[in-house]
Amino acid sequence: MHIEQLRDYCISKKGVTEHFPFDDNTLVFKVMNKMFALTGIDSWEKDEAKVNLKCDPERALELRGEYESINPGWHMNKKHWNTVTLNNDVSDEFAFELIDHSYDLIVKSLTKKLREELLNL
Repeated sequence: MHIEQLRDYCISKKGVTEHFPFDDNTLVFKVMNKMFALTGIDSWEKDEAKVNLKCDPERALELRGEYESINPGWHMNKKHWNTVTLNNDVSDEFAFELIDHSYDLIVKSLTKKLREELLNL
């Protein structure tokens, strides 16, 4: 996967915006102003593409045990976030599924009002 593929996939989702809230390197994707994915641009330049994704805590543990490339979220709440190293034992298709899972978790956590706003976009 290339960073353009990650970006295109994330911003194609309803209600998603992209930001650099921390520095010029950390690209953050938000749905209705809540973060669901972030990546360091420099990791892609070094051929070590990584993305942090929200994950159900039980599933996060299962994935970490099953995939060498899925680890506790770096600089994140390790119970709820995974860092996924792409282009190793995680296929692009599976990475997209993990992005969908992260996005869906955030959408489910939105207030009823925000979910309705999202539906009307």
